[in-house]
Amino acid sequence: MDLFSWLGEWAFAPTQWLVIGLAITLAYIVFGIAGFGTALVAAPILLLYMPLAKIIPLLVLLDFVAAFGNLLPSRRDVARPELLRLLPCMAVGCTLGVIFLLNLKSDLLLMLMGLFISAYAIYSLWIKTRPTQLSVLWALPMGTVGGMFGALFGSGGFLYAIYLNSRLSKEAARATQSALISCSTVVRLSLFIVAGVYAELPLLVLALCLLPAMALGLWVGRRLTMKMSREAFVRLVTWLVLASGLALIGRYLSA
Repeated sequence: MDLFSWLGEWAFAPTQWLVIGLAITLAYIVFGIAGFGTALVAAPILLLYMPLAKIIPLLVLLDFVAAFGNLLPSRRDVARPELLRLLPCMAVGCTLGVIFLLNLKSDLLLMLMGLFISAYAIYSLWIKTRPTQLSVLWALPMGTVGGMFGALFGSGGFLYAIYLNSRLSKEAARATQSALISCSTVVRLSLFIVAGVYAELPLLVLALCLLPAMALGLWVGRRLTMKMSREAFVRLVTWLVLASGLALIGRYLSA
């Protein structure tokens, strides 16, 4: 019995495998550049072939591997003071996100999130001069809301990126972002394990099959960032933030 036969109902046609693989590669090119955005890039395409309830756990598994893969070669560049400021806030935000997810309708929150980050990105791209650094006090709202949005929508990393890129060099910002995403995926992975999501073997096999596409995306993303100046990198991250916001608004309007 070959590997793909384990997928059962997810035994996709060759063209479907190609589309899924390309979606994962593109998502992890973005992840390799900015350290966030996989759910916003891949989910709209993957929804053609599988339910969202399976997509988010699948991407959490891949994010877990990718985040640690990004972190290992750059762990010495991690800005520990910034990490220690953000981690407690992120933990509080993740807890709030789980509570909201279980008790509130998430569609309005999705719309508000899209409007907020789109407005911020447009503001950042429009203004020619702005403060070079955010205050450390911004770690509290950025970390908390980032953790909450990560738990709710799988897409809170943009807030860490906004904060870290305003305070650190490109290398330190990317390394610290990877450390934060690693911690975030550990929390979400643990919640899915407790919920029994990963007891379903086809989901694990699918993640295994998509590891090469993920690795290719990360490799391309890293090569692209090494050729950019810090200013170009920050501007690209801002465009990615805007794309994320518009994607969220589109998801809300199409629901």
